[in-house]
Amino acid sequence: MEECIFCKIVKGEIPSEKIFEDEKSFAFLDINPVNQGHTLVIPKEHFENIHDLPEEIVSHLMKVSKKISSGLKKFGAKGVNISINNGKDAGQVVFHFHIHVIPRFGNDA
Repeated sequence: MEECIFCKIVKGEIPSEKIFEDEKSFAFLDINPVNQGHTLVIPKEHFENIHDLPEEIVSHLMKVSKKISSGLKKFGAKGVNISINNGKDAGQVVFHFHIHVIPRFGNDA
């Protein structure tokens, strides 16, 4: 997907604040964070939504999300929201599968 912003981030064509990377996944700070530390976890390969993802990649991305969640708690997060929007009607804006890992800090609204 030449025009996919997340594919461009994975390729290094667009700068990002990388949090984690391995052979299957890439995690970086959200450019419009809900809270400081809001991280997006994506597959390196382009898949539009969860319905397109092979099971082993879904499992791997959830393991990465758990690892990042644990790291955020070490940096003071009192809790963590993990969310996925699949499809326009569900609020998906970038059509490259991604998981939001959002740290929560008590009464942060």
